[in-house]
Amino acid sequence: MNPVHTSTTGSTTATPTAGNLPLVFLTSLFFMWGLMTSLNDILIPHLRNAFALSYTQAMLIQFCFFGAYALVSLPAGKLLERIGYQRGIVAGLAIAGLGCWIFWPAAATLSYPFFLGALFILASGITILQVSANPYVSSLGDARTASSRLTLTQAFNSLGTTVGPLFGGLLILTVAGVGVTGGVAGEEARTVQMPYLVLGGLFFILALVFLKLRLPVLAIEKALDHGEAFGGKTAWSFSHLKLGTIAIFVYVGAEVGIGSFLINYFGEQHVAGLAEADAAPFVAYYWGGAMVGRFIGAAVMRRIPAGTVLGFCALGAALLIGISIFSTGTLAMWSIILVGLCNSIMFPTIFSLAVADLGPYTSHGSGMLCMAIVGGAILPVIQGMIADASAIQWSFALPALCYFYICFYGWKGSQPHQLLV
Repeated sequence: MNPVHTSTTGSTTATPTAGNLPLVFLTSLFFMWGLMTSLNDILIPHLRNAFALSYTQAMLIQFCFFGAYALVSLPAGKLLERIGYQRGIVAGLAIAGLGCWIFWPAAATLSYPFFLGALFILASGITILQVSANPYVSSLGDARTASSRLTLTQAFNSLGTTVGPLFGGLLILTVAGVGVTGGVAGEEARTVQMPYLVLGGLFFILALVFLKLRLPVLAIEKALDHGEAFGGKTAWSFSHLKLGTIAIFVYVGAEVGIGSFLINYFGEQHVAGLAEADAAPFVAYYWGGAMVGRFIGAAVMRRIPAGTVLGFCALGAALLIGISIFSTGTLAMWSIILVGLCNSIMFPTIFSLAVADLGPYTSHGSGMLCMAIVGGAILPVIQGMIADASAIQWSFALPALCYFYICFYGWKGSQPHQLLV
């Protein structure tokens, strides 16, 4: 890409970062928020032991983290209209760093509500990053390859989600001895302090980097500057965006719900009987499957329509969950892990299909889609209730239903240019 405008950040005479460098720097953001998201899968069993929580109470971790998307996404879209995408990225990084650092006093006071508040602040920063970076990457090149390009950057998001459980298992679960020695509640809570202090520092360093970068201003930003509109329509007028928002809601809810229960699921005697620290690497396989699939999907969708690929992946995920529910041992364990491979292209593909041809409504549409990530707050709690009432294995039926809807969206609902009356 040959940028022709200066960035809205910093000096107006600066030259934008050239070539593919904008995509390289943006990819680092996808890695970081992927790592933070999958760390919740380590926090859930860790804090559940430290504070003697039920499954439903432990799922409040996901509720607070993903609940931020519901409250912050639309204001984030408005924020971008005022300050631009690059400054939005800087703001998101700084807020995420602050949320990480609040883990230190939360652990020192041994307060579960304090932890939940820190997670909400952290997630608020990540929400602003998502609202900024996803449409920016989609617009950073040929519109025909937007799904492929966003899937490629999301592959590095999956690298982050793969590293997260390994990082957390080593520095949080293993140190605390959760599932092995039980530990003392205070010591277990304090093991999160140093990892999140370091991660907060990384967010602040990235904020300084993006503050100094000169990223190009894209067509989606110029359209906002010029006040362009489509005959008085709003972003919500586009059916492929409306149905895509539902697809994001159920997808994130399904993906997060599965990941949240894996450590406890693998601890079931009829599945694998693993201690929590030993189960953590297998959670990394679940997220790692998404990483591998996204690299493959980025290439495949250059030849096969994105909606077609999305539908087949969603159908495959639903079938694998069915196998896990009705089996035991190794088959039950690996069939649920393989759902991660099917998840691979779903989020970036749904997102790029949903924002296609929105023009000046892209930031608003992006905010709506990121708001739908609240599915990761609501559906895992419902799944937790099902697990408390019956068993973890049966609770996976809820994600299976979500994937059937995504299959519909890929094959039918994602068709663009359908304006609702």
